[in-house]
Amino acid sequence: MHVPSIPALTAADPQLAALVEREAERQHDKLRLIPSENYVSTAVLEASGTVLTNKYSEGYAGRRYYEGQQLIDPIETLAVDRARALFGVDHANVQPYSGSPANLAVYLAFAEPGDPVLGMALPMGGHLTHGWSVSATGRWFRSVQYGVRRETGRLDLDQVRDLARRERPKLIFCGGTAIPRTIDFPAFAEIAREVEAVLVADIAHIAGLIAGGAHPSPVGHADVISTTTHKTLRGPRGAMLMCTQAHAKALDKAVFPGLQGGPHNHTTAGIAVSLHEAAQPSFAAYAAQVVRNAQALATALLDRGFDLVSGGTDNHLILADLTSKGIGGKPAAQALDRAGIECNYNTVPFDPRKPFDPSGIRLGTPALTTRGLSQAQMPTLAGWIDEAIAAATKEDEATLTRIAGEVRELLAEYPMPGWSSRP
Repeated sequence: MHVPSIPALTAADPQLAALVEREAERQHDKLRLIPSENYVSTAVLEASGTVLTNKYSEGYAGRRYYEGQQLIDPIETLAVDRARALFGVDHANVQPYSGSPANLAVYLAFAEPGDPVLGMALPMGGHLTHGWSVSATGRWFRSVQYGVRRETGRLDLDQVRDLARRERPKLIFCGGTAIPRTIDFPAFAEIAREVEAVLVADIAHIAGLIAGGAHPSPVGHADVISTTTHKTLRGPRGAMLMCTQAHAKALDKAVFPGLQGGPHNHTTAGIAVSLHEAAQPSFAAYAAQVVRNAQALATALLDRGFDLVSGGTDNHLILADLTSKGIGGKPAAQALDRAGIECNYNTVPFDPRKPFDPSGIRLGTPALTTRGLSQAQMPTLAGWIDEAIAAATKEDEATLTRIAGEVRELLAEYPMPGWSSRP
């Protein structure tokens, strides 16, 4: 059953309640290897489901356009103060609805339509909002894209420097959605200073690792830091912008009134709880275990003949090119889902296949680490992945069904926040 329980929802809308219950059970029964997903704590679930959702709060603490903010202001201030303390930044804004609007606010604050911006190309591991052509950021600004070296799969900083010197971008984005290696924030900062660009570190994927000391921080190097609050940070679906004091006014104005109205106060409360949790010593142990698990899983996959972009991982994320396995990423991901292993198909650098039918799959360890799995289980996971992909090439559904049962049996030993087998 869902925890917290949902009796009022069950009574009022049994059809929807049944779907929620089934989703909670699905999350419990599957190995969730999508690197952008995690499990929030029961406390975050409770905070996100409170009466705070009833309140409208345009503006910022102490400067609202609606009355009745006597308790909302301290909640948002608490979230801001916790973000500043956890990441060691001058200023934090916890109001962006998600990562993409947060990044768009950066453009609004520091660039004009048509200005050059430099970001990592989406097929190389970047994000849509770093100037990719199908995004508004690629249509409204003159996007210049950098990538990785073909021979290593690692970021080509020489290319970044050359492009920056030639194009003189207003913004330089570092970070992305499929980067398995440590981001060299000091090197990016040096390039940005040389061309007088604003450096934006998009740490959406690695924010929890940074908070837990398992990845270097961009603080002191990047002018602006953008992040979601879920993924490795284990908060609700929201976002934050952090920056030096010099940029605080421009960023706040870009978020409100530039892009959005009232913040989602229930989400702000959930963010505050997750930031408090991330400040505990146990979270540092969690972040370190996420990396250990990812590296152990990468090693086990390499031992089974998988081709991993960059040859492995430094963080929570693994990107596998399945070309040598004789299957595309999409059918492989769909077969793995039937086998109880949830991942996503993904382009790989220099991918000859189309984005909706790419060559790779993207795997991550944040969620399974939250469940309590360790590197001891990673060879078993790699064996299941290998076996399921081989079964997919033979249309062997019986093997996929068997693996799904074995996955459920394993996960029954590892409790999940948000679901319990006991009523």
